[in-house]
Amino acid sequence: MRQFPLEMHHVAPGRVVEWRLRSTAAAEAGGAGDPASRKASFNQDKHFTVAEESRAADDPVASWVAVTFEVTGPLDEQALSQALLSFVQRHEVLRCAFRRLAGELACEPFDPAELALDPEQVGTFETADLLRDFLVDRFKRSIDTLSWPLFIMGAVVREDSATVYLAFDHIVCDGMSMPIVARDVLTAYEGLCGGEGVELPPAPSYLDFADEQRRRYLSIDVQDERLGYWKDFIARGGGFFPKFPLDLGVEPDRMYPIVNEGSMLLDAAEAEVFEKTCVAVGGKPFMGVLGSVAVCLREAGGPGVYRGLMPVSERGRGTWAHSVGWFVNTMPIEFDASPGRDFAQVMAGVRAGFTEMISHVDVPFVRAWELLAPEEFAARSWPYPVNFFSYIDMRRCPGAERHDEWQPATHVWSARANGACSWFHRDAEGLHMNSLYVDTPAARATMTDFQDALRRTVQNVARSGGFGGTVALPPPRRPVGTPLDVAAYARRR
Repeated sequence: MRQFPLEMHHVAPGRVVEWRLRSTAAAEAGGAGDPASRKASFNQDKHFTVAEESRAADDPVASWVAVTFEVTGPLDEQALSQALLSFVQRHEVLRCAFRRLAGELACEPFDPAELALDPEQVGTFETADLLRDFLVDRFKRSIDTLSWPLFIMGAVVREDSATVYLAFDHIVCDGMSMPIVARDVLTAYEGLCGGEGVELPPAPSYLDFADEQRRRYLSIDVQDERLGYWKDFIARGGGFFPKFPLDLGVEPDRMYPIVNEGSMLLDAAEAEVFEKTCVAVGGKPFMGVLGSVAVCLREAGGPGVYRGLMPVSERGRGTWAHSVGWFVNTMPIEFDASPGRDFAQVMAGVRAGFTEMISHVDVPFVRAWELLAPEEFAARSWPYPVNFFSYIDMRRCPGAERHDEWQPATHVWSARANGACSWFHRDAEGLHMNSLYVDTPAARATMTDFQDALRRTVQNVARSGGFGGTVALPPPRRPVGTPLDVAAYARRR
């Protein structure tokens, strides 16, 4: 399982059916509201506020995160409908309507028993290109932070297979939720088709997580000692947000359409050697990738000290491991990647920087942002291109043992941006990179050069144990940017 643009996903054509979520108590939900309504998390509140302000300014923002996966054999549409409904009933955050109550964002969950799914036959698409265009347009037009429901569900049905898709507004999920979506829906579907009971591990509600988080951090102020790590980072770097150090050709206070690209950096064998090389110097694969990113940025003209933001999962070691929600904190990290430092030395710096970061991970990013950079917090976007790094090993996600069969994939999209974000994913096929960045001539040139340099660097680490280009690299074993080809996968089976 990996993340890449939906536009790169070759889904075989077929008949499209979608399921619309409906509340049988919708009339009551539009009332005055329950004074005991649950409160949104800090992430959700900020996300919703930006959507409100953008709509009021006639400058709407839009984004989504989606998952697609395969069902082999003729699709039992009734069983899939039941599996999808069970999935929504299982995760309380998916049943929530969000509304402003006395200035706070309230989450008002519908009763699971009051939900129903209505099938809608959308139509038949004769070619993969027509189908892809439909899905891209459908996701963009159907996901609205200010409208319930906050996701869409559907399937592309063929005679002997189907591709299932679900697309969500970020307010109800994160990237780590996507493997859970695929596992939950397919496990329920297979159980229903086989006439067997379905047992899934406990999935506590994200709303409980949000309640606990707000109780702990809503009352802190700018003098709170737990903000010390952030304050030190700001003092050394000159601002709350660490700047992306390369030229993207953007103007201040302007948003741009985006480029969404995906590519392979290492194949499976190279990724395995890369991991062993990292472990040999006391690190982990994500540390090796981060160190490589830092070196490439510095060699392209960036500073010797890497400063960036890094999303960190708040799921813990088990409590929320199977829950859908936005369990992400974002923390600053810094380490030395100056000239002359070899791979082991940079890795030692990454390890020390990460250890220090994790020891201060308790304060929510949005709360620190609000307290320490209030003027920037009032804006609808980050103030300038921000240095951002994310890494997920999809082989360790729920359901990973079935990924070869289910062929799940994650897709993200945003309408506009003013910088660049890169996500790195490891799966059974290797190490992959998905980048969203501003569509400017300078950014296209910068990001192409950066990606090429990073690929050479991680391959050198895998093949020579260091950053240097001492090993002649053969061409990639398959073209960079090869999408997941569902049609080819179906033929293999």
